[in-house]
Amino acid sequence: MIKSYLFCFSILLISVLIETAVLSNLLFLPAIPDLLLICILYFSVNKGSLFGEVSGFVSGVFIDFLSGSPFGLNCLYRTIIGYIAGFFKKMLNLKSVFVSILIGFIGTILKAVLIHLVSLFFPNYVNTYNLFSMLFLFELIMNSILTPFIFKFLDCFEIAKN
Repeated sequence: MIKSYLFCFSILLISVLIETAVLSNLLFLPAIPDLLLICILYFSVNKGSLFGEVSGFVSGVFIDFLSGSPFGLNCLYRTIIGYIAGFFKKMLNLKSVFVSILIGFIGTILKAVLIHLVSLFFPNYVNTYNLFSMLFLFELIMNSILTPFIFKFLDCFEIAKN
């Protein structure tokens, strides 16, 4: 179990570094795909709600330290997403490309909705998504397209599935 958590944390750390150091500096991307969210969804669906909560919280801490958002915001919504996705442990066929795309699509929409709900309580501190903007649409499409590839990559590691 310790190996699984260490593997998960190392994958999340690598993902946050790629997301913040590489993808955020590419000028031709209008929005940054959320690699951490996709990893959380993979770990949650494969290992359950507890693992999803922990991976969501840890990824939220990683991104909170590297972003300008209020500390704890990313921890909150990523923990909730990990918990919810964990309910579908071993119920979904992750080998199906369509199911993987659907998981990424729903996860991204859930992220935007949760951020919007938090912004109702803290309107001056939280930047929300406009659900009908081109930026959100680009992130939604990129997350949906990248989800099967990242799921397939993480499937290569036996420790990620068990």
